[in-house]
Amino acid sequence: MAALIPNITPLRAFEDHKDRVAAVTVFKPQYSSDERMVTGSYDGMLRLWDLKTSVMLKKMEGHSSRVWALAVSGDGKWIASGDESGELIVWHANTGKLKQTINKTHDGWILSLDFSLASRMLASGSSDTTTKLWDTSTWQVQYTLSCGGTVRCVQYSPKSGNSRAFLAIATDHNVQIYQSHHTYNYTSLPPFPTQLKTTISGGFNNSLAWTPDDTRLFSGGSGVDPTIREWDASTWLQVGDPWKGHFKDIYAISLNSSGTLLASASDDNRVRLWRLSDRRNVAIFKHSGEVNCVTFSPNGKHILSGGVDKKISEWPTSENTLPEDGSKDGLMKKQATCQAQAYSDFKVLAMNSTVRNACIAGDWPTAEKVLNIEIYTDANDRTAYANRAFVMARKRDWDQALHDAVQSISIQPSLAGHISKGIALCGKKQVLAARISFDLASMFTNRDLKTNHFLFLIKTIALFNPNEHQEAMLRIRELAASPDVDPVACHIVEAYLRVQLGNIALEGARHNEAVEHFTAAVNASDLFYKLPIHLMYDEFIVLFGWDLESLWQTANQQQCCAFFRAGSFGTAIESYRCIMDKVDEDMKADLRAWFAALK
Repeated sequence: MAALIPNITPLRAFEDHKDRVAAVTVFKPQYSSDERMVTGSYDGMLRLWDLKTSVMLKKMEGHSSRVWALAVSGDGKWIASGDESGELIVWHANTGKLKQTINKTHDGWILSLDFSLASRMLASGSSDTTTKLWDTSTWQVQYTLSCGGTVRCVQYSPKSGNSRAFLAIATDHNVQIYQSHHTYNYTSLPPFPTQLKTTISGGFNNSLAWTPDDTRLFSGGSGVDPTIREWDASTWLQVGDPWKGHFKDIYAISLNSSGTLLASASDDNRVRLWRLSDRRNVAIFKHSGEVNCVTFSPNGKHILSGGVDKKISEWPTSENTLPEDGSKDGLMKKQATCQAQAYSDFKVLAMNSTVRNACIAGDWPTAEKVLNIEIYTDANDRTAYANRAFVMARKRDWDQALHDAVQSISIQPSLAGHISKGIALCGKKQVLAARISFDLASMFTNRDLKTNHFLFLIKTIALFNPNEHQEAMLRIRELAASPDVDPVACHIVEAYLRVQLGNIALEGARHNEAVEHFTAAVNASDLFYKLPIHLMYDEFIVLFGWDLESLWQTANQQQCCAFFRAGSFGTAIESYRCIMDKVDEDMKADLRAWFAALK
């Protein structure tokens, strides 16, 4: 399997905490369809967020020490939080207002909290080696379980039949399974036996997670054994080999609501995404420091993780992480390829083949000669003037390019004329005037969707060249999010511009910034690396001289180089292996020589 390259660019970040984010959970408040997130931090505070808008709704003050644990009741009514002084606080989930403070519930840190399925009970695990079970109607302790070691995690099984409900407790030496023989429909609290049903995994465990049908339990180990283990809840035997990938403590694990994906957060600064169907690690997301908490968004399309960097980062769960049942495998790439093929036959520039081929080859004398003859033959040939303006722009002769563009428009305004003028003005760094010219060009698209998209991309590239980098990248993201666009064209432009930004950062010795840009370019190029984009999108070559044939390879090699310069040698080697897994044998020899020189 190809080596995975860590993604270091989250989709968005939730920032306001002043210290490490130790806990996160998502929920829908009682009687509401809104999606909320609550976070707990070493700064002693909770924060309530609107997941859709990223707006922080409330700072929840009440703790006097670092918050370690969070849980939300299944009915969306209560939030429970615990801190290192042993204090437990209950909050109204809908408003974030404090309901009740329970002082000194434990003689040590509260490290984990979890509500039972029907929210009748709350379990709290502590460094004082006990787990306490609370009646949520009175918030009084009903049972205290002596666990014989620091309790790192408590997890109720998410589904209970008439004969069982499990409580799993992870300690620093084993995982203990308790079972209650009752249903959750009783009007009075059922007895919960203090004797163990079984003990599994004789090692240090930080985290636990159940599958939605409670047939499997997963445990995450410490730095001594930083693996994930899968347990069959009918036999309590281990299923398969341990899942290896992390190399330090696994602080948290979480499953999506469908039970197809598992996310793990570690002291090694990484969140790993695993596919349950084949137990494969399918993605890596990297923070700048250790990661303490992780969960999935309610719809399962995103991962939310936080830690030492004082924020929650949101990451995508991509199409290729879905179960390999054939229903969606490769669907996104197939759809993108079909759309790309439909767009690839579409040409905006009216240019004869001799001029087009000369522009692609960088043969300016031939291109100029043909266009000069066309203009000499017909002094009112607006298309020839516009095309010659494009050639002059490629030569960086901005004054002549602008002159030819203006001449074309004076004969008759057209799409090509205004595009050539916009490009020339960008070359002269007259950005405001260039914007006006591109806006005028939009009047000549006949409202054709493909032409409008092409114009949008050309404007984005042209504005990027006079250092309008931030606006250009914002424009390409906006277009990529629009319906009915050519996704491959958008990814090509994003990848190429990201490579340019990465090169600029490398030249300025901003190595981490370079890694970010090259990684974004690699991710964008994954959609098209097997496509002949230099043939399908040759108008980018004609207008800007882009080397599309080697774009994918350039992005990947530059990313590898940036990792080396940033001191991330292990990740650089992973990057190199990923490249080698995807190229043919003829290219591998050159890449081996390149990598040897890089080291």
